Amino acid sequence: MNTLLKNGTVIDYASQTNEKLDILIENDKIAKIGKDLKETADKVIDCTNLYIMPGMIDMHCHLREPGFEHKETIETGSKSAVKGGFTTICPMPNTKPTPDNAEVLKEIIEKGKKVNLCNVLPYASVTKGEKGEELVNFEELLKNGACGFSDDGMPVENARMIREAMLEVNRIGSFLSEHCEEKSVSAGAINAGKVAEELNVKGVLPEAEEIMAARDIVIAETNNLHTHICHISTKTSVNMIRDAKKRGVKVTCETCPHYYFFTEEEVKLSGTNAKMNPPLRTEEDREAIIKGLQDGTIDAIITDHAPHSEEEKNVELSKAPNGIIGFETALPATITALVDKQKLSYLDMVRLMSYGPAKVLGIDRGEIKIGKVADLTIFDPNKEYTYTKDMIVSKSKNTPWIGKKLKGEVRYTIVNGEIKFVQ
Repeated sequence: MNTLLKNGTVIDYASQTNEKLDILIENDKIAKIGKDLKETADKVIDCTNLYIMPGMIDMHCHLREPGFEHKETIETGSKSAVKGGFTTICPMPNTKPTPDNAEVLKEIIEKGKKVNLCNVLPYASVTKGEKGEELVNFEELLKNGACGFSDDGMPVENARMIREAMLEVNRIGSFLSEHCEEKSVSAGAINAGKVAEELNVKGVLPEAEEIMAARDIVIAETNNLHTHICHISTKTSVNMIRDAKKRGVKVTCETCPHYYFFTEEEVKLSGTNAKMNPPLRTEEDREAIIKGLQDGTIDAIITDHAPHSEEEKNVELSKAPNGIIGFETALPATITALVDKQKLSYLDMVRLMSYGPAKVLGIDRGEIKIGKVADLTIFDPNKEYTYTKDMIVSKSKNTPWIGKKLKGEVRYTIVNGEIKFVQ
């Protein structure tokens, strides 16, 4: 099957390409890139006024299967992902059972292949059952397809254990993705500050994130190891990671659209649909996150797609589960909040949503180049609309973007040379 993409603006960070070009896809590979290609193809897509970027990679999401299929499944999550333009997604291991052994991990991988929409590359846990008591067999799990290791929302509190895990994971050529939360100071519903006081709810101290991020940076620096810090949200986290990188520490990190689109004020409008962990922060933190995206401190934009049913979210703020969905709003939220406001260029967006995540994961993706696998996201950068609940294909609808004006819409998602989504 050959597909010819005509007249699209190709945005590729690796080659610094930003120009109108045609792309010929033969089977699953990019065969030709050039101006006004005359090749015949089984399918021709007119990409006039559309942009073509390397397929977006979400290196941190939640698909809930196995164990919590009432929130999301691998199939419904994959449908949501390709609608959002994601060609590769990496689900976290907070499922039941936990992928702390090869059997559970392989089941998730096989289900992803069977659904056959996007590349599903799951994390395995760091400790058995994410209990923080016994380390998993890292080598066996890596051999059986783990993209990395994380205990996600159950951070490993024992410093000796996380040091041992970091040493072993680096030795075998993988990495730890660390949800940084010092539990002794993290109790609360939303960010500690004026909104929490106004709503009379207990606030989460920013130090909860920062203390554990500092711990992991220390271990990485002292032992010359790589560590990856999840969904950073505070000015201090950005500053610490920036300083560490300047010293040559092998630390990478990610953030989410909600940390540069919203502040804690959104909780007053969206309630529990603006409750996540780490929580939405202050305007000063939001601006620091944007600076970190601009100067390369932050390596990747991820969604932390975290589905919950309406029943689960429809409770008081202090009792609601943390998390919002994010696959379908990541690209328009980034265009609206950053590119359209000239905070980032489209090349920067590709660096953060395709190229950077591929580099951290160590996968051969995130570039548009002859001979590479044809994972591509094609979008209309100018489409403006108000986001509504009925647009959502995820099984869950927990998002603060409902009712918000957005710009940018995914039109086609191509995975391994096959069209998996058409708007």
